[in-house]
Amino acid sequence: MATTLSQPKVGIVSLGCPKALVDSERIITRLRAEGYQIAADYKGADLVLVNTCGFLDSARAESLDAIGEAINENGKVIVTGCLGAEANVITERHPGVLAVTGPHQYEQVMTAVHTHLPAPDHPFVSLVPESGVRLTPRHYAYLKISEGCNNRCSFCIIPSLRGDLASRRIDAVLREAEQLTKAGVKEILVISQDTSAYGLDVKYAPYKWRDKERQTRFKDLCEGLGELQRESGAWVRLHYVYPYPHVDDVMPMMADGRILPYLDIPFQHSSPAVLKQMRRPANIDKTAERIAKWRSEVPELVLRSSFIVGFPGETEEDFEHLLGWMKETRIERAGCFKYENVTGAVSAALPGHVPEVVKEERWHRFMEVQSEIANARAQAMIGQTIDVIIDEVDEDGAVGRSKADAPEIDGSVFIDDTTLKPGDIVKAKVHAGEQVDLWAEVVR
Repeated sequence: MATTLSQPKVGIVSLGCPKALVDSERIITRLRAEGYQIAADYKGADLVLVNTCGFLDSARAESLDAIGEAINENGKVIVTGCLGAEANVITERHPGVLAVTGPHQYEQVMTAVHTHLPAPDHPFVSLVPESGVRLTPRHYAYLKISEGCNNRCSFCIIPSLRGDLASRRIDAVLREAEQLTKAGVKEILVISQDTSAYGLDVKYAPYKWRDKERQTRFKDLCEGLGELQRESGAWVRLHYVYPYPHVDDVMPMMADGRILPYLDIPFQHSSPAVLKQMRRPANIDKTAERIAKWRSEVPELVLRSSFIVGFPGETEEDFEHLLGWMKETRIERAGCFKYENVTGAVSAALPGHVPEVVKEERWHRFMEVQSEIANARAQAMIGQTIDVIIDEVDEDGAVGRSKADAPEIDGSVFIDDTTLKPGDIVKAKVHAGEQVDLWAEVVR
């Protein structure tokens, strides 16, 4: 008689940024390799794992609420992630949690799972694809190249949560990227806390990949990913790139199509006085000139960034400087946040906190300028033929993204065609545009 093997089920709640999502993917891959199943809901789970975010106080509150919901709905909860670095905050609010671990503590997470939900006797390793288990759609994947950060921005507590910069070996990163392209991934999104600083902590140690020695540094990483792009056609998108001088090295790769002409640069502000208070790395003084130079070398270049308004000490003059800088640099994709105190951040103790009503007014003014920039670009795209990667298709047609759009944070391209499939990369002619969104028809 055949023996029926029981597979314990673990539910996953993943909060926060793409870096946390990659942590969740790694944990799920380990769970699946050991024979655990992933439950679709609380009631179908033998245990729930909550991967938390702790960057902003609002994110901390969301994480604590999610933990409470998991306890109410299931009862057996293990907590990990950024907020897990402050275990007392979690256990004071939710004393019933089974265990708490910090960010990227995969071994500790697995130990906690084993303690409260023993692994099955026969691991189902064959159920795990070589590229691991991912939470993103099959056609794109996040590639995390490092943990932590060496910067000490006054508004940020990431180093206290995730530690200093810890770069992965370049050969390991490129092998993972190679596995992803072999598994059919059509877009690789490079992420870290400070992508430009990759390798600094290991003194750019060299390793061999494909019989060639490559240093653990930003330029070599982009060159390796560019080789994979040439072979597979997969897009390579760079996120969280600080504008250090060596970013110039990637422009030729963008110009010839090896790397997407897209840079996600977290500028946060433009006023030297505010940036000094923020303790931001890199020199802003000549950044506008460098952006102009980049655009001359890569005419298709699109920049994404995030900005904070209402930072302590920000004057009206500082804010006007930011608006003028935005108009000069024409940042096509920008998110704007009203300053929020973060528990444990140095900025909370700074003088000159801006009233909420002023923050709100400045946020609206910033978004008006950003909308004008985004809409002008959308109008300029009408009549152009662009590459579009398809994300989803239903009875109303297809929704995709251009090279200028990262998933979930940027715009979409809408195509009235139900014959396309997620992961297809097609050429389409733009016939309408508004803000960050475009409408196009496939060129056949």
